[in-house]
Amino acid sequence: MQIAMIQDEILPLSELDSIYLDRGTYFGDGVYEVVRSYDGKVFALDEHLARLGRSLSEIGITGVDIDEIRRRVEQAYEAAGIDNAKVYFHITRGSQLRSHTGGRDLKPNFFLTVTELADDRVQKEQGIAVCTYPDWRWKRCDIKSLNLLPNVLARMEAERRGCAEAILVDEGGFITEAAGSAFFAIFEGRKLVTRPLGPELLASITRRFVMELVPEVGLTVAEEAMTPAEAQSADELFIAVTTRDVVPVVQFDGAGIGTGRPGRYTKALIEAFREFVVSFDCAQDKRNS
Repeated sequence: MQIAMIQDEILPLSELDSIYLDRGTYFGDGVYEVVRSYDGKVFALDEHLARLGRSLSEIGITGVDIDEIRRRVEQAYEAAGIDNAKVYFHITRGSQLRSHTGGRDLKPNFFLTVTELADDRVQKEQGIAVCTYPDWRWKRCDIKSLNLLPNVLARMEAERRGCAEAILVDEGGFITEAAGSAFFAIFEGRKLVTRPLGPELLASITRRFVMELVPEVGLTVAEEAMTPAEAQSADELFIAVTTRDVVPVVQFDGAGIGTGRPGRYTKALIEAFREFVVSFDCAQDKRNS
């Protein structure tokens, strides 16, 4: 008899809930997104769903209606009733007995959670420490896949070292991005530097919005690769991510950055991003009215 065992319980394989056969569990065979809300409104859902659609297409998962995913996200968010929330959702290729090659008739599985999201004001006011870590991820980081073990290991090491984020460094000695966020440096001459988009990093939605705001605070953008030593010499550093938007970095691999406090351009971008969220929501309301 074919069997399964969950914790200490043995049962016939035929009676096993199909969710235990999810290819996301076996292989990380799926993609995900995280959106957030500000004061009762989901932010930039269209942009995240567009990226989800691209990720699905890149790994060949079909049969997913993006409009239906939008409906589920909005329905779940409304049901949760949390003004400032993190909405996580993923789609896997489906469930089947473990086999590397997925069956052609699999039905994709969908999973979502809505949890409370509290902004850490201390991080924004005082800044965070970061440390470098080898970028051991796969070669298609432009796909927001469920394969996050290297990111997990990097974050665990950062936490062990008393840091809030890990900055990933490739085999050539250049920074790609952070373990869970985009990475930026500001240098003398009011130049903001970040790695150009490519298969080695994710096309971050928050990264894109930040770069649109850069001219408003008097900076110019240069998409260039940089080394950890170059990052340490920057006047200001910051990370950008959906769940935290813009967060100053004041320590890099133990070295203080600038004055050791959040810099004026980073603080200006934090404020500009706040204003952008409000104007973005207003524009969205007009489109939907």
